[in-house]
Amino acid sequence: MNILPSNISGQTQRHLRRVWRKFGILWLGAVLVGLVAVLYARLIDAGFGIFRAMQQAYFWLPIIITPLVGALCVWLTRRYFPGAEGSGIPQVIATLEEDTTQRGLSFLSLKLLFGKIAVSFLAIIGGFTIGREGPTVQVGAALMFNLRRLYPRASAALERRLILAGAAAGLSAAFNTPLAGIVFAIEELTRSFEHRASGVVITVIIFAGAVALGLNGNYTYFGTIQIAGALTNMLAVAVVVTGVVTGVAGGIFCWLLLNTERWIPAKVRVLRRERPVAFGALCGFVVALIGIIAAGATFGSGYVEAQSLLAGGHLPILYPFLKMASMVGSYLPGIPGGIFAPSLSIGAGFGNLLHLFFGNTSLQMLIALAMVGYLAAVTQSPITAFVIVMEMINGHALVISLMATALIASRVSRFFAPPLYDALSERYRLSCASQIVSPDLRKSENA
Repeated sequence: MNILPSNISGQTQRHLRRVWRKFGILWLGAVLVGLVAVLYARLIDAGFGIFRAMQQAYFWLPIIITPLVGALCVWLTRRYFPGAEGSGIPQVIATLEEDTTQRGLSFLSLKLLFGKIAVSFLAIIGGFTIGREGPTVQVGAALMFNLRRLYPRASAALERRLILAGAAAGLSAAFNTPLAGIVFAIEELTRSFEHRASGVVITVIIFAGAVALGLNGNYTYFGTIQIAGALTNMLAVAVVVTGVVTGVAGGIFCWLLLNTERWIPAKVRVLRRERPVAFGALCGFVVALIGIIAAGATFGSGYVEAQSLLAGGHLPILYPFLKMASMVGSYLPGIPGGIFAPSLSIGAGFGNLLHLFFGNTSLQMLIALAMVGYLAAVTQSPITAFVIVMEMINGHALVISLMATALIASRVSRFFAPPLYDALSERYRLSCASQIVSPDLRKSENA
């Protein structure tokens, strides 16, 4: 069906169609990614606001709400949205590796896009320790992947470029970190970045970022930190110590998620395998109990707590350990949600803890170093980690220190576990042989 006016010549129509296929579809997809990313962020914020209001009114209420929500989220995910569990980044990596069409239909469908948003919204209302940045990566990739239908001949190479661009733009719009989106696409999503994909990725990031800026304004995620006088003689020691500490902590976190059969009691493993909905309720109870012990500080993504520390606030010394335990409890049942924001919050907690030993060093600087260290340890993508944090805090003066901390932490983490996203994506890749997402895989996303 020709929708162009009949008075336009055939040559002009062909030219317009070429322009639409080359630029228009990408621009449309980029605008959609930016718009959905902003609306999703506001939805998650609203959901956590609902939970926080209930929790502050009745401190004991999470003991009831969180297990019920956990059970509901697990049931919905396994019954209607298999493939939406966890952050979504392993699914994107698995889709990019090979057989993009079939895997894209499994992991990047519009149905899965809706489920990812809806179930993670329910999870945040329940107070689970999840972020929205990882899911935004899968949502962005899904939006762009489904635009392949607008091309007359959608090849595997085109699908890869669309998925890569959508995922990178999703991260960029979520954090307002355009450089990090590009680096993330190169370092984490694909090990062989195509030259032809670079223009597509940058174009989509630009347009998605413009939409996000238009709706949210120009901002830095955590604001601009002040480091005047922070670069003391102890900086080198602080970098090494912070890198080692956060590397060990992040490595242990990855080990816990990837080796559940080695530390979860046998009866609980049986419950997880045979009655996953009940296991989701049990994990919700644990998350609620930890949150009550921490006076509510461990609920949600942790953005408020990290921002408070950067602004000079205080949190209990045990906060990073309690938050990490809550994060593990939130991911074991396979509830949709990301790990970026919670990891940054845990890192901020370790920075606050390390300030006890580096009292003459800037607290804000230690928090920034620990955030990049813990994120690099969990993802084992040091370049992405330091670029994200640098853009989030406008910390260009700390570039060398952030780079060094990220490198040390990622190397230390490798002594405990392989790269988390790669290990999880490998499980998805193996499961795709039958083109069915098995129950074991749905559990292994956060195992």
